[in-house]
Amino acid sequence: MACSTELYVNADKRALAEEQPLPETLRRMSLLMRIICFLALGRPDFDDHWKSLHSEQAFETVRSRLCSILASTITAASVLLAIDGVFVSTGSPVPSFDYGLPDPHCLLFMSLMLAMIAMLTSGSSMIRWVHADRHWTQEQLKPGGYFALSYLLSIVTPIFFVAWSLNCFMFAMLITGFNSQGTICRVVTALWMVTYVVNVGTIMIDFIWKYAKSLKSC
Repeated sequence: MACSTELYVNADKRALAEEQPLPETLRRMSLLMRIICFLALGRPDFDDHWKSLHSEQAFETVRSRLCSILASTITAASVLLAIDGVFVSTGSPVPSFDYGLPDPHCLLFMSLMLAMIAMLTSGSSMIRWVHADRHWTQEQLKPGGYFALSYLLSIVTPIFFVAWSLNCFMFAMLITGFNSQGTICRVVTALWMVTYVVNVGTIMIDFIWKYAKSLKSC
C-alpha cells in the first residue's frame, strides 16, 4: 500500500513538472459553450478540468464522478422507459383519467422514445469514460471548437434527453388530468402542476445563481 501511494505521489510530481498551460483554443469560448461547459463540468471554463488531465489521481476522481452521473442517468431513463411502456401499451383502468386520448398518448410515446435514446447515449458515454485515457483526452480537447463541444455534449446529451422525456410524461399527465370530468382529479392535477412549476423554477434559479457565482470566481 505504501509503495502504491509513493508511486502515485511520484507520478503526480512528474505530471506537475510536465503540466501544459490551457490551450488558447479552449480559452476563447462563446456564451453557449460556457453554459454547456458548466452543465457538463460544473464550471464555465476548462481550467480545472485541464489541470485534472495532468494527474492520474485527479483524472480518476473526475472519471468516477462523471461515471456516477451517467449511471444515475441510465437509472432514471430505465424508470421512465418502464413507466412509459406500461402507459403506452395499456389502457387506463380509471374512466375519469383516460391517458389514451391522442395528445397524451403522443406525448407518452415521445417520452418513451426519448428515454430509450437517453439510455443508449448514456451507455455509450459511460463505455467511453470507463476506457478513457487522460493523454488521449488531452489530445482530443486541444483543437477546441467542434472537438471540445462534442466532448462536452457526450456528458450533457443523455441528461438533456432524460429531462425532455420527464417533461413529456408530465405534460401528458397534466393534459389527461385537466381533460378529466372529475372535479377531484382536476384539483389534484392543478396542485401537481403548481408543484411542478415551483420545482422547475427553483432548479432554474439555483442553476443561474451557481453559474453567476462560478463566473465571478473565474
